[in-house]
Amino acid sequence: MDLFLWGILPYIMVAVLVGGTIWRYRYDQFGWTTRSSQLYESRLLRIGSPLFHFGILVVVIGHVVGLVIPKAWTDAFGVSEDMYHLAALGLGTIAGFATLVGVGILIYRRRTTGPVFMATTKNDKTMYVVLVAAIVAGLATTVLSVIGPPHELSYRETVAPWFRSLFVFQPDIAAMSEASLDFKVHTVIGMLLFMIWPFTRLVHAFTAPVHYLFRPYIVYRSRDGRPTTARGIRRGWAPVGTTDRTPDRKAGRSGTKTGGRR
Repeated sequence: MDLFLWGILPYIMVAVLVGGTIWRYRYDQFGWTTRSSQLYESRLLRIGSPLFHFGILVVVIGHVVGLVIPKAWTDAFGVSEDMYHLAALGLGTIAGFATLVGVGILIYRRRTTGPVFMATTKNDKTMYVVLVAAIVAGLATTVLSVIGPPHELSYRETVAPWFRSLFVFQPDIAAMSEASLDFKVHTVIGMLLFMIWPFTRLVHAFTAPVHYLFRPYIVYRSRDGRPTTARGIRRGWAPVGTTDRTPDRKAGRSGTKTGGRR
């Protein structure tokens, strides 16, 4: 069982995630969306959506730091074990609860708003169950790592080495087998979540509009053709459709004469 869970299943998960995402992009581009329901209800959405998205962003960053960065690196920078766990506990707990509250509000909204509930598919319900289970299991590992017995091995000595070993195709099954049950459950649920990811609305995360942060601003012009902003065009951006041309009103009224009718 350990061989399958920690040596085979991770690569099955990656194959399904990558292959499913490619398949979804090629054959279901019109379905590559969250199917926005803001028109039906916006009050709860304005609260739940930021809580969930910002919370999950911090959770992802925390997982990357905890699993990818070895303990020797943080020790070299003078970060003690107590400091590391205190920061992980504080940020992890806040981000985890924010994510859980946010997804709870979104689920409540989806269940109590008629048009939104009618647009909810069985696929969505399955996704919410697995997503909430992953969040709850992650919070449980955070809490149990603090109140658990002191002799219990840390995830930095079990889960993190196993995770990094997957990238060199030499999975450290022994390290993962020594992890506590809560970490094992959280890991399995996480792999299940990534396996269903391409086939749910979560796939929209792969096409987040990050380029919006770097696109040039839009120049608005008043009726007399002058820019409404005093700032000049930022160097490096090519203006599009902002050439200052004053229309010939007389020509606009009479049109271009070519010897015939317009």
